[in-house]
Amino acid sequence: MIDFALVWQHKLFLLKGAVVTIQLTSGALIIGIILGCLAGMGRISRNRFIRAVSSVYVYVLRGTPMLLQIFFIYFGIPQIYLAVTGNPINPTPMQAGIIALGINSGAYVAEIVRAGIQAVPKGQMEAARSLGMSHARAMKDVILPQAFRRIIPPLCNEFIVLLKDSSLVSVIGAGELMYSAKVMGARYYDYVQFLFGAGVVYLALTFIISQVLAAVERKMGVSGH
Repeated sequence: MIDFALVWQHKLFLLKGAVVTIQLTSGALIIGIILGCLAGMGRISRNRFIRAVSSVYVYVLRGTPMLLQIFFIYFGIPQIYLAVTGNPINPTPMQAGIIALGINSGAYVAEIVRAGIQAVPKGQMEAARSLGMSHARAMKDVILPQAFRRIIPPLCNEFIVLLKDSSLVSVIGAGELMYSAKVMGARYYDYVQFLFGAGVVYLALTFIISQVLAAVERKMGVSGH
């Protein structure tokens, strides 16, 4: 039987983990959006080298498990750096988690950005070029503003997915929500109630964030009329 009193007794510990989860997710999303925008535009670049590099980035990150990527950033990169330079680096679980989640998210954001840009009718670019705009200026002033509104809904969804995926960072000891539940479960030799409590917090976070993002989408829709 789930001891709700015990979960409630340690609610602040779980909520502290929830705050770390939000920090992880937010930091990773910022990295993901930056990398995703660069890679997304790179995927449709007229430069063959840029297009190839962007495609490899997307395929590798989307084609390998996120858990492997987290381990590689936390354990692999420091070993490679030590072997190459002779100097040690010791990223914290939080730093490694944000970087790994952000790099992974960037591959998915790249596809969102690419699809958003390609969804803009080709006639828009042709019209802009016929007015004397360069390709870069037409992309900046005509294509990207239209693509931006198209990518808002999938970007919002990516934020929620990233929030849930942040639980994987618990394996390297980052003090987020899942890790907090595991610590409490180990302390009392009973994981069920704390995993249940963590699940409730995840549901609450996703519901709140979903409502906020839905409001943002509505606002963007209204402002676009």
